[in-house]
Amino acid sequence: MPEASSILLNAEGRILPIAYPLDEFYIQASRRLPHIDAIPANELPQPARSLLVHERDMTPTLAKFYGGPIRLEVLSRYERGDFYFREVLLFSGEDEIPVEFGAIKIDLALLPPVARRAVLEEHLPFGQLLDEHKIKHSSKPKAYLRLFSDDFMNSVLCLAKPQILFGRRNTLFNDDQRSLAEIVEILPARPAVSAETQL
Repeated sequence: MPEASSILLNAEGRILPIAYPLDEFYIQASRRLPHIDAIPANELPQPARSLLVHERDMTPTLAKFYGGPIRLEVLSRYERGDFYFREVLLFSGEDEIPVEFGAIKIDLALLPPVARRAVLEEHLPFGQLLDEHKIKHSSKPKAYLRLFSDDFMNSVLCLAKPQILFGRRNTLFNDDQRSLAEIVEILPARPAVSAETQL
């Protein structure tokens, strides 16, 4: 469950724990969360459904879809005890068009020292980092999301106007079923269709 301080009302006055930890960054920036709904997986349109409805990490899923490595850009970050929070954009290869916007809370205490250092160096998306350091884990999406982009999302995702976006609320667990990371992952409005749309 989200920490009490992280539960935030959206524009309609509803509590949205499915927005955690993205809501933490909205609190810090004094922004109001946009309208977000949890929806059934079968209501996600393609290619968003193929990109979101699975129990894999998003980094390799996006890399396969776009046919190249995924690059990380950290928009903001902070630490609270052993927890490291960051708000990020992911890009495909050298492309300057973002392929994901999201927020993640990582439990550094559950990582070996070399992986903790790699997280704080902020060079690799977390899924790629786990793979490179051979850290066994599982991915368990908790909700699929539909939202109406706000001014901030329009800016970071290079959207000309507000649009309906899709995403997921995910948790990564280690072998002991302890939460390595809590994640909100949001796709741009219309992911470009690659040669490999069947994931």
